[in-house]
Amino acid sequence: MKLLLSAYACEPGMGSEPGVGWNCVRQAARFHDVWVLTQEEGRQGINAALAGEAFARVRFVYLDLPPWARFWKRGRRGAQLHYYLWQLAAYFVGRRLHRKVGFDLIHHVTLCRYWMPSLLALLPVPFLWGPVGGGESTPPAFWRSFSLRGKIFELARDLARKMGECDPFVRLTHRRAALGLATTEETAARMRELGCRRLSVHSQLGLPQDEIRRLSRIPDRHSSPFRLISIGRLLHWKGFELGLRAFALFCPEFAAAEYWIIGDGPERKRLQKLAQRLGVGGRVTFWGAIPRRQVLERLGECDVLVHPSLHESGGWVCLEAMAAVRPVVCLDLGGPALQVTEDTGINVPATSPEQVISDLAAAFYKLASDPKLRARLSLAGRKRVEEQFDWERKGIFMAELYASLFNLEERLRAEGKVSA
Repeated sequence: MKLLLSAYACEPGMGSEPGVGWNCVRQAARFHDVWVLTQEEGRQGINAALAGEAFARVRFVYLDLPPWARFWKRGRRGAQLHYYLWQLAAYFVGRRLHRKVGFDLIHHVTLCRYWMPSLLALLPVPFLWGPVGGGESTPPAFWRSFSLRGKIFELARDLARKMGECDPFVRLTHRRAALGLATTEETAARMRELGCRRLSVHSQLGLPQDEIRRLSRIPDRHSSPFRLISIGRLLHWKGFELGLRAFALFCPEFAAAEYWIIGDGPERKRLQKLAQRLGVGGRVTFWGAIPRRQVLERLGECDVLVHPSLHESGGWVCLEAMAAVRPVVCLDLGGPALQVTEDTGINVPATSPEQVISDLAAAFYKLASDPKLRARLSLAGRKRVEEQFDWERKGIFMAELYASLFNLEERLRAEGKVSA
């Protein structure tokens, strides 16, 4: 088949959306001829990877906006508007490529938010959208614990989603999708409301086999003190405040315990002051933003990953911890709740801050006092990553999905239900 992949974010050796884009390209190219529409800013990293890996069946088409339409984009600032304008330009480039190549299927890989359009859905080709995220929301009871900055962020996010839901191009994308892949049930529900007729819930996350092997070689830990770790940007919705308060509640029950927090962000000073106020400042270490190699070293020196995120489609760190044979404690929300099962960690319901703090503290004590349980959950976690989140296995799933959509289109054409 001839495939067009729309990968706004695509770069090797990266996590998050760029890593999803790159790995989708690699897997699609195992079975098909692939054209990749992506941003100019990823060219250098892609060229470096192409020099060391054979990609005979892949052609990269780099698209950048004119200076007047991108000069104001600085990091995350202005990213949403830049993405929207890029999608408009991508339609015309994609249409020109289709006239020349004649694609069998188009897959919009990144970025995928249910409230932002992909105009490539307008081309007369089966359109696969996703996995799509963005439908996850912070439970209302947790808003009162946010800083003013956090509350403003949540209000702005809700407003942006509501505006997107009113966008006719967004609704058209939903209606035109031959299949929408949603990262969570919350996103799937919103996509149905906007007219997406065929839906399946499927995580966008995965780890390459070499990464899984490397993480699985992190040695087991049997020494004291019992140590928890959280990894991520220090943002209000990551829930680190809940983790800190739960740790303070847990400490009197288990004197030999520490909590390490890796990452940086606008909430760092607030969290540091909170740790002092709770009386656990001497047992909590804020490492800041450190290189990935050091992150994995610190992970190997801890017993349990704590990831109390309040709204998240993904959660790569949960997969990495499971591959590193570490159990995970997370909230029963969003993407992490689909990755972490009762066999691989502890999912805590999220009805109120007080209930979450109490249940997190109970989970900490349960794992701290039962090394055999930690070992059982850890081994099951690694097995789950190998079976469900290996990119090689996901590549086979994608190939089967492409074939089913193409065959469906051919059958509908034969029945005269769609035009050629």
